[in-house]
Amino acid sequence: MVTIKEIARECGVSVTTVSNVLNGKAKVGEEKRRKILEVIQAREYSPNSIAQGLRMQKTRMIGIIAEDISQFSTPEIVEGVMSCCEEKGYRLIVKNLRLYARWRDSWFDNADAYHSILDPVLAEMNSTMVDGVIYIAGHARIINCFPENYHIPAVMAYGYSQNRHVPCVLMDDEQASYQIVNYMIGKGHRRIGVIAGRMNNIHTQRRLLGYQKALYEAGILYNPLWVRYGDWDKESGYQEAGPLLDAGVTAVFCFSDRMAGGLYHYMAEHGLCPGKDLAVAGFDNQDIVEYFIPGLTTMDLPLIEIGHTAARLLLQRLEGEKEEEEAGEQILLPCSLIERDSVQPV
Repeated sequence: MVTIKEIARECGVSVTTVSNVLNGKAKVGEEKRRKILEVIQAREYSPNSIAQGLRMQKTRMIGIIAEDISQFSTPEIVEGVMSCCEEKGYRLIVKNLRLYARWRDSWFDNADAYHSILDPVLAEMNSTMVDGVIYIAGHARIINCFPENYHIPAVMAYGYSQNRHVPCVLMDDEQASYQIVNYMIGKGHRRIGVIAGRMNNIHTQRRLLGYQKALYEAGILYNPLWVRYGDWDKESGYQEAGPLLDAGVTAVFCFSDRMAGGLYHYMAEHGLCPGKDLAVAGFDNQDIVEYFIPGLTTMDLPLIEIGHTAARLLLQRLEGEKEEEEAGEQILLPCSLIERDSVQPV
């Protein structure tokens, strides 16, 4: 028996387009519609009425799968998803994988452990008959979570999906880094050091590209000795502060506010004042920076916008406004520079 996928392949269109023609939906050109109907008639295709009936019973329920709700970025992304879905009359079910709580960082390269938690949740989403799924990553990386044959429409937030049909919504790390380094250059700084995150992390790699681009455009030679790698937490900011100060930098760009906190701690122990003796910038604009003295210049993440955009993309597909072949896009949203007192002119 011929399937709808075979019809779509023969016509050179998506399964969604064939389904739209069968269901009399708009947004399909007359020539394309006629060709599809001719192939359907020639191949004597008959939709599975039982399966079709089940899928036509829209639940108006969206599933959210969060890697860990305790990650600082996740609650605001969830808020963005919720606000968009509520506007459109969709309900939500949230599943928290608790990956960081279970295994801290040890699960990143352990596919068996990861899928032992994820796969039952994907199956539950299927049995619950959600109309679509939004997966919220704890940090940006390429994630193999949706199999190629996963039939529920899905969107990835804060990560890159290995499934080419799943759109991804993230912040623009490279542009944000370029912006804040340009800001420091504009204050007269040319010896700008970096306390980066883990070397193999996508956030680290993209932010380093932005840093290098800003230096290149300003005619400043890139010095690899001014780049130190940490692990995103305060302790590594403290540990990497000394080598950068010894190297004679006048400014330090920390790839997280927590690492900037470690740099602040080191400076306080050595009688130095951020902003006065060394310009310091962070990244994330987490709540902790409210307690930094002087206030930390940093980048604010578009977390609510990421969630809202991910939900909007999913609902557009569910409501027939976006074809499946358009789905595998990547949307990068801009961060915002928050100017405080930690970066002063040379």
